Amino acid sequence: MAMTEVHLRDALDTLKSTGVRITPQRHAILEFIIQSMSHPTADDIYKALESKFPSMSVATVYNNLRVFREAGLVKELTYGDSSSRFDFSTNDHYHMICNSCGKIVDFHYPGLDEVEHLASHLTGFDVSSHRMEIYGVCPDCKEQATKVQ
Repeated sequence: MAMTEVHLRDALDTLKSTGVRITPQRHAILEFIIQSMSHPTADDIYKALESKFPSMSVATVYNNLRVFREAGLVKELTYGDSSSRFDFSTNDHYHMICNSCGKIVDFHYPGLDEVEHLASHLTGFDVSSHRMEIYGVCPDCKEQATKVQ
């Protein structure tokens, strides 16, 4: 069984255990987020699935994303623009964000966990979480810029 299928099965089991009914739209939205490595917006998800579910609205996508977030299945990422992005990977990780196209790529660096300890020790704060984003230009945009020159 592929890892995506395992994640989907586990996520569906989590929803069922909290009493959430699994509709075809809910299943498709969840599957899309799990398969997507692009941290999609609700509009991205809607556009990807609208041909399969013509009666589904953007509100349906938003409502399901809220259900998934409340169940701990997705993280909502906000980066100061108008659209939230959604990430199925809820384990601690960080993001590289392209200044040109907005692509978001996950990376993990365990050494940053020490930052919470140090920050707590130096300030007396009880740290609940931290977030790190690194901005730059992705390889695709760099290649595109090279072609234009």
